Amino acid sequence: MEIGSKLQGARANANLTQEQVAEALGVSRQTISNWENEKTYPDIVSVIRMSDLYQISLDRLLKGESSSGYLDYLEESTNTVRSADRKAKTILTAAYLVIWAMAILVFWFFTGSSDAMGYSIMFLWVLLPAATFFFSAAMGKNRCWGRWNWLSPIAFGILYMLAEYGTFSAANMAAFSKINPPNWEMIPIGGAISAAGLGIGWAVSLIGRRKKEG
Repeated sequence: MEIGSKLQGARANANLTQEQVAEALGVSRQTISNWENEKTYPDIVSVIRMSDLYQISLDRLLKGESSSGYLDYLEESTNTVRSADRKAKTILTAAYLVIWAMAILVFWFFTGSSDAMGYSIMFLWVLLPAATFFFSAAMGKNRCWGRWNWLSPIAFGILYMLAEYGTFSAANMAAFSKINPPNWEMIPIGGAISAAGLGIGWAVSLIGRRKKEG
């Protein structure tokens, strides 16, 4: 694949040592050595940073028959990351929906009229808000849906409203044989909790990236 020799040659032409490159990229000197000897291969972000550091275009650094194998490696690595990203999104979404569904099921099958106040405090005002905040923070930290992340408070707010509508409101409607409109005020409450979690998760992610960049 000969990508190692290209990296080594570009570094030599830039008059940089492995130690200098390692410090600039925030990795060990051994890592740079492993890349140049093709014991391991750099990720695409590291390649872009080396391109800037060596003042050589990605086109010159990567293209050519000798680098075709490395490009295949990058494509495979990218596909692996995308697959892991999709899996993480699925797990986060499924875990939250399980907690949301359990909150409703517990109300109907494991509580009586005397337990209503305790249920309200524990599930609607403690567990569900905590779950909304936690999962929103995880989404913000991992930037699961990119810019679309900031629309998720709407979805969380609607689910929060539906949780109340499917429990206390539904019980009230069944008791008095009438249909009430949803409590729309629950949407901004759930949305605010989600937005707070997203903001904190995003801030943690930003701080981590800045520390990594140096």
